[in-house]
Amino acid sequence: MPIVQPDRLSRIGAALLKAAGASDEEAGAVAVGCVNANLAGHDSHGVIAIPTYIDRVKAGHIVPGAKWTIVRESPTTTVIDGHWGFGFHVNAKAMALTIEKAKTANVAACTVFRQSHVGRLAAYPMMAMREGMIGLATADSGRSPKHVAPFGGREPRLGTNPISIAVPSDLEGPFCLDMATSAVAAGKISLAVARSEQIPKGWIIDAAGRHTTDPKDFRKGGALLPLGGSEGYKGSGLAAMVEVLCGLLTGLGFGVEPTGRHNDGCFMAVFNVAAFRPLQDFKKEVAEFARYLKSTPPSEGSNEVFYPGEIEYLREQQRRKNGIEIEDATWDKLRALATEYKIGDELGFV
Repeated sequence: MPIVQPDRLSRIGAALLKAAGASDEEAGAVAVGCVNANLAGHDSHGVIAIPTYIDRVKAGHIVPGAKWTIVRESPTTTVIDGHWGFGFHVNAKAMALTIEKAKTANVAACTVFRQSHVGRLAAYPMMAMREGMIGLATADSGRSPKHVAPFGGREPRLGTNPISIAVPSDLEGPFCLDMATSAVAAGKISLAVARSEQIPKGWIIDAAGRHTTDPKDFRKGGALLPLGGSEGYKGSGLAAMVEVLCGLLTGLGFGVEPTGRHNDGCFMAVFNVAAFRPLQDFKKEVAEFARYLKSTPPSEGSNEVFYPGEIEYLREQQRRKNGIEIEDATWDKLRALATEYKIGDELGFV
């Protein structure tokens, strides 16, 4: 597997997306978003997704250059139609607008619909975090095909429906929750297939509803399981609530629309910490809280305790220094696209 420096990987991703029709701004947003996911160790949302995005552009499911519009708004709320644009681009604009409203109103929220995949969800709450605010984001896949079986069921009826919350602090890295409400993100199953790896029991069931460790069973009628294992009703319940916020509140609805067009719905909110207490006091105490958690003596089988977001931060520092390992199957797809668009030499593929 090749090891690639982040800057080069971003250039490759942006060039391929531009060749497929994306604007400079859109291509940069998607490529950097994917590489940032790789840096954090979320390879399922990294450059492995770029060939899929390009396939969706070719199919007309993603519309490069789409102009997002505000459908309805108030001083504290916004409803945004992405017009099938790149989710990385549309969702970032929506969060930036919500942050600006929260600077005046202290609390603001938005819904976004008709946009493509938004990538790693933590990117958006962390925008608020960097402005001294608490950011929250939830997402679902609209009425595109579902991947997660509700607790006790066999057929997929829910999305992976992630939740992310980022909090400002005096820590070096972000204090940030970023989790799917399924046992694992769907992209991690694709990653296991690309790497010819088995997966842990408890991630998926096959078409007959049986537990399996073969990731290929997922695409043969299987389904992801909800978060929580034997207590999976908790993950299933969280996923259902995300569906309400991102599918029903946005007007996307539920179930599956026959064309299979991927359609991320998002609900995002921003809370201005300074409206509740002095920001510096809050940031200091969050850092102290994180250190308090980490001071817990480790249990059997554990080396230490990590606060939310710490592992991703540590992995990012490592990968910025040492490069990002890309599985051969993904690298071959990127190379093939570069050849198709006649930019292989320009991107250094040999």
